Amino acid sequence: MENKLEFRYIRSFLAIAEELHFGRAAARLHLAQPSLSQQLQRLERQVGAELVTRNSREVKLTAAGLAFEAEARRLLEHADRAVAVAREVAAGRSGSISIGFNFDAGQRVLAPTLRRLNVEYPHLSTTLWEARSGALIAALHEGKIDLALSFASAPTEPLRSHRLLTVPLALLLGQQHRWAERSHVPFRDLARDRVLLFRREASPAMYDAILSTADRCGISLPVSGYVDDSGATALTVATRSVVAFASSVRARVPAQGLVAAQLVDPQPMVGVYALWRPDPRPPVGMFLRSLEAAGPFTESVSA
Repeated sequence: MENKLEFRYIRSFLAIAEELHFGRAAARLHLAQPSLSQQLQRLERQVGAELVTRNSREVKLTAAGLAFEAEARRLLEHADRAVAVAREVAAGRSGSISIGFNFDAGQRVLAPTLRRLNVEYPHLSTTLWEARSGALIAALHEGKIDLALSFASAPTEPLRSHRLLTVPLALLLGQQHRWAERSHVPFRDLARDRVLLFRREASPAMYDAILSTADRCGISLPVSGYVDDSGATALTVATRSVVAFASSVRARVPAQGLVAAQLVDPQPMVGVYALWRPDPRPPVGMFLRSLEAAGPFTESVSA
């Protein structure tokens, strides 16, 4: 025999179990009392056991009714939760989102946005991944993340984007470097030193900003080598006579043995963008709304 229980019959039974009075239970459910009695009888036939006994003085649950009551409550709680979750997802208020971010976005953008997101959409789960911009944009194209907060040039199709702030680039120097006491270094002076660069595939926007600034100055950068991550950059600059680049946000917390100087005349800049694929899932739109509400985002370093 198939147990195709109807939720309305279960709700009627639970009203009887709580009120222990058919008249009050019927009024609570906005039913006629004969209809309530019929629903109970149909439920008992489906269950195959008597759940309620009554006489002129009292209504009582049978032993089977008491056992069924506890399980029925759990069943309805799960059903109500399933409906609520489905409605939340359909309305874009629940689900999950994977967010990739670089250091600057994590410091300036992500924390206030997540605070706003957690207030407005508390049931949304987030997965966070910090990486350099090149890896983030590749992961976004490949569908490994839903949204990236990273350095970017003006992105091309099919990605959608929104510029969040512009960050100046600074110069990293070893504490023994001849420029270590300077607070400002003209960009043109870099033609007279050895420069360490990130590979373009690691941070294309930062690489392009540096090279385009050199072109504007009419100089050629004497590149002494390439690195793939910030830790390698810090160790190399601290132990060799080379200089390197970092965002002004990262330069404020230089590694041991390093100092930072502001680049001027001109100052290279790079944009921090939110990037996502077209036709995003509802949680992406939810994150973007929280992002807009949390902004505007600013970089306080002066030119």
